[in-house]
Amino acid sequence: MELLQRTLNRITNTDKEWEKRAQGHLDDLTKPVGSLGYIEEIARKIITIYEDKIDNLDRKAVFTFAGDHGITAQGVSAYPKDVTPQMVFNFLRGGAAINVIARHVGAEVVVVDVGVDYDFADIQGLVNMKVVRGTKNFAKEPAMTFQEAVRTLEVGIELGNNYCQRGYRLLGTGDMGIGNTTPSSAITSVITGASVSEVTGKGTGITDEGLSQKIGVIEKAIAMHKPDPSKPLEVLSKVGGAEIGAIAGLILAAAANKQIAVIDGFISTAGALIAYVLKPEVKDYMFAAHLSVERGHIIALDYIGLRPILDLDMRLGEGTGAALAMPVIESSLKIYRQMATFSGAGVSTKL
Repeated sequence: MELLQRTLNRITNTDKEWEKRAQGHLDDLTKPVGSLGYIEEIARKIITIYEDKIDNLDRKAVFTFAGDHGITAQGVSAYPKDVTPQMVFNFLRGGAAINVIARHVGAEVVVVDVGVDYDFADIQGLVNMKVVRGTKNFAKEPAMTFQEAVRTLEVGIELGNNYCQRGYRLLGTGDMGIGNTTPSSAITSVITGASVSEVTGKGTGITDEGLSQKIGVIEKAIAMHKPDPSKPLEVLSKVGGAEIGAIAGLILAAAANKQIAVIDGFISTAGALIAYVLKPEVKDYMFAAHLSVERGHIIALDYIGLRPILDLDMRLGEGTGAALAMPVIESSLKIYRQMATFSGAGVSTKL
């Protein structure tokens, strides 16, 4: 717990005085006040995070954390768990959607084995930080021990600290794990207080009958484990996933280092919920990349108080939404830095 506690102790709210200064500059830009909408809010948040000491966000990475889930034994996914290691190999070959998008936007993809039930050995490009060989079937027993849950967060913290110290500014969250919408739904239900049926979707594309079964599995598991929503590490250990914990840790590290965490979709936001309950101040450093079609995503975002940048009907994961949102975040800063001001350009503000 030492690393986790030290990290939590380092996280503070941003200084809101910088918001006022940033808003004054935005209002002086050569445009009608507020006409760039949410772009201006993004720029204001960036300037507040860095206290106006940032000119570019060109160093960026998306962390795709991979883990398996014992809950797949309950038939909650349309795909077998063998797909998890197969997709890890696909990431390493550069053939997945996240690789294509990341190459386009100039982001590095960091593929991390935090909980895959497969022996990859020493394979080039894979970061081996395995904590568990898949979680346990939480329909029958806790997904992880408390110590394992803490360790998954520390994986994300260690990686986040390393990349922040190397000058990375945008840390995108991503995931790969067959069955991981099930623990994400369980976490979202427990923490937000929404019913399981409100936050559970079809994931990889199960049938209506499969969805009903999935909801029932989650409801019974929550009733059995009775996780305390005010104790996020307990929630994670009882009904969570290794990659979800690592995502939470990465978010905490970004906030502790006063850098930006770009949150992907539903699974990543389940990790964000864990981080947020542990330390609500992390909200000041998070951007929600997009709105997933998974029905629980908007409920989780609303609970934290995050507004999605994009809405593209996506539900892939991997960090794809995070990568797509990065150029929007970068553009917001460039608008702030490079656009002329009324006071500087001699342009009349009103008739």
